[in-house]
Amino acid sequence: QHSCFSFRKLWAFTGPGFLMSIAYLDPGNIESDLQSGAVAGFKLLWVLLLATIIGLLLQRLAARLGVVTGLHLAEVCNRQYQKFPRIILWLMVELAIIGSDMQEVIGSAIAINLLSVGKIPLWGGVLITIADTFVFLFLDKYGLRKLEAFFGLLITIMALTFGYEYITVKPNQEKLLRGLFIPYCQDCGTPQLEQAVGIVGAVIMPHNMYLHSALVKSRQVNRADKREVREANKYFFIESCIALFVSFIINIFVVTVFAEAFFNKTNAHVHQVCANSSSPHTSLFPNNNQTLEVDIYKGVSVPG
Repeated sequence: QHSCFSFRKLWAFTGPGFLMSIAYLDPGNIESDLQSGAVAGFKLLWVLLLATIIGLLLQRLAARLGVVTGLHLAEVCNRQYQKFPRIILWLMVELAIIGSDMQEVIGSAIAINLLSVGKIPLWGGVLITIADTFVFLFLDKYGLRKLEAFFGLLITIMALTFGYEYITVKPNQEKLLRGLFIPYCQDCGTPQLEQAVGIVGAVIMPHNMYLHSALVKSRQVNRADKREVREANKYFFIESCIALFVSFIINIFVVTVFAEAFFNKTNAHVHQVCANSSSPHTSLFPNNNQTLEVDIYKGVSVPG
C-alpha cells in the first residue's frame, strides 16, 4: 500500500518544492537568462539544463536531510561543526542572502517602474518592494499552505506571460534543441564563458538548500516508520522535479525571447525597432552600429 502512487498524497506533500523553486525564477535568474540570450543566443541552454539537474540533486539531498532527521541544514551544521566553522558558514550564508535580497529589491523596483510606464520611480519601487516583503511574511501567519498557494499563483503568472512572449517571438526550434542538448559553444570566447559561470551561480544557491531542508519539516512524518519516511522522500522528490521542470521551462522561455531580441543585434537595430513601435524606451539605445549591450532594465523594455 505504501509503494502505490497516490495523487492525493502527492498533493499533501506539494508546496515546499514550489516555494523553493521561486529562487530559480528571481531577478538574478532573469538577468542571467537575458545576458545568456544576448551574449550567446541559444548556445548556453545546455549549461542551464545541467545546472538545473545539479540543483535538483542538491535540493533532493536537502529535503531528505529535513525529512529523515527532522532538522534543517543550519541545525545539523550547528550540531556537527565546531564554533569557528559555524561562524564562517553563518557569515557566508548571510552574505549570500544579502546579495540575493539586493538583486530581488532592485529587480522588483525595475519591474514596477516599467509596468507603471515610468510613473513610479525606482526609489518608489524599492519602497513598494520592501512593503510587500512584509506582506508576504504576514501571509505565513494564516498558514503555510496559503503562502504556498500564493507563490504557486505567481509562478503560474510567470509561465503564462513568458509563454505568451515565446509563442509571439516564435524562436528557431532547431537552434533551441541544438543548444539544449549539444554541450558545445561554437565561436565562443571569454564573454560566453563568464556567462556560463553566471548561469551556474544564478541557479545553484546555497541558501536555497537551507530553505528547502526547513520547508519539508512543515509536513508531519513519523520518522520512526521507515516506510513513511521513504514515502515522504519519494513525494517530495516528485514535487521538486515538477517544480524545477516548470522553472526550467520558464527560464528557457526567457533565454529564447531575449536571444531573438538581442543576439547579434546592434544599437541601431533595436533603436529602430523601438522607434517604429513608438516605445518610450527608444532613448536607451543610441543610434549607432556598436554591438548591443543590455542590462535587466534595457532587456525587459524591448519585449514589453
